[in-house]
Amino acid sequence: MELQQMRYVIAVAETNSFTRAAQRCLVVQSALSHQIARLEKELGARLFERTSRRVRLTPAGVAFLPAARQCVNAAERAAAEVAAAVGEVRGRLAVGLIPTVAAVDIPAALREFHRRHPNARISLSVGASDDLVEQVRQGEIEVAFLGVPVTARPQGVVARELNRERLVAVVSPDHPLAGETSVDLRRLSSEVFVDLPAKTAGRAQSDLAFAAAGLTRVVAFEVTNADYLARLVGAGLGVALLPPTYVAGLAGMAVIEVTDAPTRAEYVIWSREGRHPAAAAFLELLGIEEE
Repeated sequence: MELQQMRYVIAVAETNSFTRAAQRCLVVQSALSHQIARLEKELGARLFERTSRRVRLTPAGVAFLPAARQCVNAAERAAAEVAAAVGEVRGRLAVGLIPTVAAVDIPAALREFHRRHPNARISLSVGASDDLVEQVRQGEIEVAFLGVPVTARPQGVVARELNRERLVAVVSPDHPLAGETSVDLRRLSSEVFVDLPAKTAGRAQSDLAFAAAGLTRVVAFEVTNADYLARLVGAGLGVALLPPTYVAGLAGMAVIEVTDAPTRAEYVIWSREGRHPAAAAFLELLGIEEE
């Protein structure tokens, strides 16, 4: 069993395509397919179900994938640790974030990190807070920035709180509430809302606040993309509760203070198994030290 075979399996699993996996790995598809077939023969089980329309993991493949990721990550970390020992930051820096992260200017931080450490490989993905926590636990990303209700704290990872913000109401300029300076949750409960999907951390902070006040509300529009959420609000289709620092970057919106608004805490998280050299250098750049 070879590390390169594991890399090929991971690439196919993530792209759901042998063709796209070969492109990502910079090899011809026949070579990638041959190496995966060799690995399947060695393991005595098929890792993928292949049809003319799609590729997906078999139960054996689902069981194999986490261990394969751990092996590849361990090998990459070993090489990065050796480089760090001689004063060079190499290896992977995979960062995850929620769309409304505001405590850190991520593009500026990544630009400075790349300037200081040009041999490190940077990647960035956007997702929901709960998913980002799981990705850090599984070693799929090294560092993540997320937001959760102040009553919660990311579990199974090292977490540092960066900021707390009271959410504000955002409406279109021609909305009846647009001229108000402040409202409360009871007044807002009669409005139609645009929000993140139910059971996500970003949605929970608002749901918990309304429930604590003994109120219910109608969320008619559930979206995963914060920019699209803002577009729906701008079209006059509903009201949203958003962090003020994120709202500051939106044009053409009316912002209203909410007297009993929910509060969001922003965290940076990384693995309990320790910070990889690239992750450690990135967090050091941000002034975040490991205790």
